[in-house]
Amino acid sequence: MLQELTVQIVKPQVWVGLALTAVAAYAIYRFGRLLIRALEPHVPARLRPALNWLWALVVIVGWLAVATAVAYLPSVPVLFSLGRDIMDGFRHSAGQLVVVIAMALIAWNLIGALAHRIVADEEFNRRSVRVQTLKGVVESTLRVVVVILSVIAGLQALGVNATSLLAGVSVLGLAVGFGAQSLIKDVFNGFFILLEDQYGVGDVITVNSGQLSGGVERVNLRVTALRALDGTVHIVPNGQIQTVSVSSKDWSRVVAQVDVTYAANIDDALRVLEQVSTEIYEADEWKHFFLEKPEQQGVTQLAPDGVTLRALFKVQPKSQYAIGREFNRRIKIAMDEAGIEIPFPQRSLNFGGAPIEIKLTREDTTRDTRDTQDREHAPVKPTLTRDPGTNETS
Repeated sequence: MLQELTVQIVKPQVWVGLALTAVAAYAIYRFGRLLIRALEPHVPARLRPALNWLWALVVIVGWLAVATAVAYLPSVPVLFSLGRDIMDGFRHSAGQLVVVIAMALIAWNLIGALAHRIVADEEFNRRSVRVQTLKGVVESTLRVVVVILSVIAGLQALGVNATSLLAGVSVLGLAVGFGAQSLIKDVFNGFFILLEDQYGVGDVITVNSGQLSGGVERVNLRVTALRALDGTVHIVPNGQIQTVSVSSKDWSRVVAQVDVTYAANIDDALRVLEQVSTEIYEADEWKHFFLEKPEQQGVTQLAPDGVTLRALFKVQPKSQYAIGREFNRRIKIAMDEAGIEIPFPQRSLNFGGAPIEIKLTREDTTRDTRDTQDREHAPVKPTLTRDPGTNETS
């Protein structure tokens, strides 16, 4: 036996055969374990370990027998004849079908295991968005390919002419395609969305000029799933997406805006705006979100009810919501400390020839809070949760 083994082991075809039979044996073992797991509720608990060990022993002995036949070692009579019988059995339809199902099962599980090993960066950036998006698309596409190839191989194992069947399916698919143009449009749009990295999983987008808005939870070739702030999931076919506004692409901007009354000293108000902008920019808690120093735009509008002052903050994507909320808190406290009034509604009504000015006010019954408010330390830390968009519950 050793002399025969020495002669056969140097042949490349023997090594290839042993490798293929080992893969097939492992696939059959996994398939059997799946069936055993399905039968476990109907099997006494004390017999389950014995059943698993028995199945493993059967697979090992079967592979050793097949390996003996592949290496052609007739000096091992029992295993050699058993291996030849097993190989003859797997040349028939039933044996081939079992191998096809087992190989499809192992390929399905392997795709899922590899996909779970692909972990995107925790930090939000275009690379992490791209990885999360393509991960789901590639996983679903590969599983569809595995199913299609397994069905074709299974039909061939059962003796069905797959070539003629595919020709018939192609004709049927062409007929269905004329009636499913919207589906084809969805797939083409989804392909270019992924190819051009228009948006991806984790982005915040607004679809079709404000019809729907939310965070992207899932993207594939057919649909895009958006999660609104109130938890509602919007499923949008890619073919119906005409325009997309992405709020988290590369960088974002905070429009830091405040209104003051016409009676306020504008120069003082601008100095307060600059002071608050600089405070946030230099604060340890917020400075790592900024990409540039704040830009002071000054007086941007003379509105009917007040004067609008504005600054712009260029920040990391998806951080604009929290920074905007922190700016609103600080600018309110700073304006109170400086004695600059934020406007409330004022209207002039004309009765007859002479105008009558009506000013809506309320008696100030609250105590002065200027000495009790800490502008630099918020009592409640703002989170990075985004603000609601159009057609979302705030």
